[in-house]
Amino acid sequence: MKRLYFAWCFLLISSLLFSSCKKNKAEDTPDNEKPDTEEPGTENPAGKKEVAIWIDLRSNVFSATGQFRDTSLIKSTLDTLKDVGVTTLIADCKASSGFTVYPSVYTRQLTSMDGNTFTPGVDYLDFMIKQARKRNMKIYASTMVFVEGDNARKLGNVFDDANFKDTYQTIVCDINGNRIPITQSGRNGFVNPAIPQVQERAINIMKELAQKYDLDGIITDYCRYADINADFSDFSKNEFIKFLEQQYSDSNAKYMDFPKAVVASWKLNSDQIIPATTGSYYKKWLVYRAKVMHDFVQRAKQEVKKIKPNITFGSYVGSWYATYYQVGVNWASNTYDPFADSNIRFDWAYPEYKNYGLAEELDLLMTGNYSSQIMINDNPATVGMTYHWWSIEGSVNAGKYVTKGKVPLYGSIDMGNISYSSKSDISKAIKLILSKSNGVMLFDVVHAYSPRYNRLGVKLWDEIKEGTKDYRSN
Repeated sequence: MKRLYFAWCFLLISSLLFSSCKKNKAEDTPDNEKPDTEEPGTENPAGKKEVAIWIDLRSNVFSATGQFRDTSLIKSTLDTLKDVGVTTLIADCKASSGFTVYPSVYTRQLTSMDGNTFTPGVDYLDFMIKQARKRNMKIYASTMVFVEGDNARKLGNVFDDANFKDTYQTIVCDINGNRIPITQSGRNGFVNPAIPQVQERAINIMKELAQKYDLDGIITDYCRYADINADFSDFSKNEFIKFLEQQYSDSNAKYMDFPKAVVASWKLNSDQIIPATTGSYYKKWLVYRAKVMHDFVQRAKQEVKKIKPNITFGSYVGSWYATYYQVGVNWASNTYDPFADSNIRFDWAYPEYKNYGLAEELDLLMTGNYSSQIMINDNPATVGMTYHWWSIEGSVNAGKYVTKGKVPLYGSIDMGNISYSSKSDISKAIKLILSKSNGVMLFDVVHAYSPRYNRLGVKLWDEIKEGTKDYRSN
């Protein structure tokens, strides 16, 4: 969605496996898991439900064809969104550069990009909020939490501030096990989520949004590590040693050969660097990273709620829970234990991993159910399964299974980067998600109004309207 962090890259892992252009790709997981004997949960009956749509900053505001680049276009597009059943806007406010689209005391304001400028003298976010209110729509602000540099444009704090770059930029392992700054690998400037100053900056921006604007909610995006090969800085090494000493009374941890004690060797899988041989501390390293993210989200929500108690605090994650541990996030309920699950096997799980489930820390969870396969039985290879990470139906079932009803769950579809068989698949997917979860998120609005930005080559307004018709009051 976001977006989203548009260095959009999507990966076809198999004919079933896609992640969003904006969202990051995930490694496939075997599809031979035994289905659970427990029902995934009753379907939600028809009735008004939230239909949210993501508004990526670069594609919609700072592109020549974007319909959110000036005030008149925004008004007409919001009228159309209202007509087709969209109830909620998710407006990107902090970009991959780390700059915000609104005036902030913590970072630079982004007013133009790639030669395109938003209407001068207008606060984009304030204008969006006022227009949403006129149409009785909710509006959430999204923030790319741990990204502070647009590598394609060399834009952001990791490029503008040498001290910031040297101190906070995340360190990754390359294919040879060398530790290098992430921008040196060609990726955007992720920062290390474990560093207190990094966390403080991210939380301050969220608090600022809650303080300055009449928002219904804040949605975190890229609230995670860059990938499985991050963060291998000396800072993370020292924090990991402290974690091992405190949590496991490991007096030998300080003698480890880092990072080989975590990952001994690496290999390339498609375009992702993944462990080839893991070290003795690997699974505890996964627990440590999950704790970092859990504790950050818990604190961020608390700080934002101090300012605006009734604001919705939510997060977007990829629906592929089976491999989402690679980015350091356990978005399940803390009552769900992947280590002890007898129905779905997770070889990477460790006993304490469950303690850092995020579901209870959120008011709303959006999962990217980005697949061209809609129903489980659409593919002979998955007929009869209950949980399947790479079909929309199966991944919604799985999301409900691991979150245990502890948080309102919104399934999401990528309308532009997935090769659907026909336009009707868009409507079918929306209806399915609305029937099985608390709402739906549509990624991204540019795919709906611009045929050049979706693989079907047509506008998708009618398909959205058809998909939402049984779940709106008008």
